[in-house]
Amino acid sequence: MKLTMSLNRAGLRPAFRTLFLITFFFLAAIYAAPVRAAEPIKIGFSISLTGGLAANGKQVLVAMQIWRDDVNANGGLLGRPVELVYFDDQSTGTQVPGIYTKLIEVDKVDLTVGPYATNMVVPALPVLIQHGMVTVGITAQGANLNFHYPKYFSMNSVGPDPRHAFAEGFFAVAMEQKPTPKTIALVVADAELGHISGEGARDYVKQYGLRLVYDRAYPPNTTDFSPIIRAVQAAQPDLVYVAAYPPDTVGLIRAVSEVGLKTKMFGGTMIGLLSTTFKTQLGPLLNGVVSTADIYVPSTSFDFPGIHPLLEKYQKLATAEGIDPYGYNFAPLGYAAMQVLAAGVAGTKSLDQDKIGQWLHEHTVSTVAGELSFGPGGEWTKGRQIVSQFQHVAGHDVDQFKDMSKQVIVWPSQYKAGEFIYPYTDALK
Repeated sequence: MKLTMSLNRAGLRPAFRTLFLITFFFLAAIYAAPVRAAEPIKIGFSISLTGGLAANGKQVLVAMQIWRDDVNANGGLLGRPVELVYFDDQSTGTQVPGIYTKLIEVDKVDLTVGPYATNMVVPALPVLIQHGMVTVGITAQGANLNFHYPKYFSMNSVGPDPRHAFAEGFFAVAMEQKPTPKTIALVVADAELGHISGEGARDYVKQYGLRLVYDRAYPPNTTDFSPIIRAVQAAQPDLVYVAAYPPDTVGLIRAVSEVGLKTKMFGGTMIGLLSTTFKTQLGPLLNGVVSTADIYVPSTSFDFPGIHPLLEKYQKLATAEGIDPYGYNFAPLGYAAMQVLAAGVAGTKSLDQDKIGQWLHEHTVSTVAGELSFGPGGEWTKGRQIVSQFQHVAGHDVDQFKDMSKQVIVWPSQYKAGEFIYPYTDALK
């Protein structure tokens, strides 16, 4: 109105006034276009910031935020800044479908990633499938086995056979020992991780002709593990294979010490062993325990481009954030998940979910977790599992876990850094 009145006072003829207004608004639209183009690309996910998985989820989030800052400092994606939109799933799978529905339908995110952990990725997938979204699940084991969703990709080193990957090394090491073990007990969480790991372990039990003397799945809300370990003790197994989340890991190892479990080999897929926080809590109780779930370790064999700058940034932030001081395993995978998603966007020069999914299946991506390519189910085409044993841990000093001197890689041969102590009771001495 003010512009029209001023033009009238200027004495311009109606035809010229109309032409001027058309030109004015045309030019305004042109100059406004870059503003719209600079709107952020929103990447949405759920993450465990409270509950039993928070110690690991917080590491993943910090790594994602470092990636966001790095990519924005270099011009963003498709010339647009990146914004992270996330909600705490409280380490509970029931929260996840609602979070992803909100992210997609209400928050209108352009891309999705995650969640973190098998128990969260599995309930997220039906929502992501319904909306046709690409995602990169973080440390989930075999989450896509039953869905066969072509736009799911895994940031986990289990490789093309996720059902057996975590158990393979445990049994390979066990069956090399003398005398050859004959009996085994399985203790697994009654949750997605436990189910998948347990299935794989039972297959190896049959393959090696072992006798299964105890096989129980405990409820996820279990806090007192002493009765379980006493029952295992009564069965007198040579081997004890465990699949457990972080709080369970701590509870089980404490119960093993309290009961005085006598067995020849103890450990397995114990996610709590991936966190320095829990290692420090347990201290010498870790001695002899076998870990099959580590994905990244501070070793020259895992010295990938970009990993050291990431860990340096992470470790500077860790103290202020009150999280794991080193960030091994989870920080590299959280950052690498974002790199994979970004590679699909850059490779297709678009946010088209179908194109991104197809591109990721057809290309190798360079990440801080190594050169990654993905098979039909979204798992790495080549697995990279290791088995380690805690040895000579003394006290609760965090510095002893800065390298692998107290957590010795014993399998496979190309990564082996020391000899396996057998039986388990000898490692406690």
